[in-house]
Amino acid sequence: MSKVKIGIVASEFNYDITYAMVELAKEEASFLGAEVTHVVKVPGTFDIPLAVKRLLEKKDVGGVVTLGAVIEGETKHDEIVIQHAARKIVDLSIEYNKPVSLGIAGPGLSRLQAHERVEYAKRAVEAVVKMVRRMEELED
Repeated sequence: MSKVKIGIVASEFNYDITYAMVELAKEEASFLGAEVTHVVKVPGTFDIPLAVKRLLEKKDVGGVVTLGAVIEGETKHDEIVIQHAARKIVDLSIEYNKPVSLGIAGPGLSRLQAHERVEYAKRAVEAVVKMVRRMEELED
């Protein structure tokens, strides 16, 4: 079995939260024996799918972890952002036949709730690493 190579795409919006998510994701990848080949920071969660697409086109990326925190505001903007980003992320995973995890907290979260979910970044890494390995098994 070859070493799993993954990319990470993280939103800079709410970076006090997403920075911690990125660091935990890198640690978890190392713990699982995976290599992070690229870390791409984008302005916000809505911008994540374009960077995911670029990473999925690369030969040294077997899957992508997405990280973000969509915090509730005074309008329903948070719901629109996460719904559209999540839908496109799933579409790209299927289009490129590579796993992409949804490590984006929200919508409807307070800043405190988002901080409490920073650890979920590990789950997003674990999901991608497991899926890359399972997809490799199906190739045999």
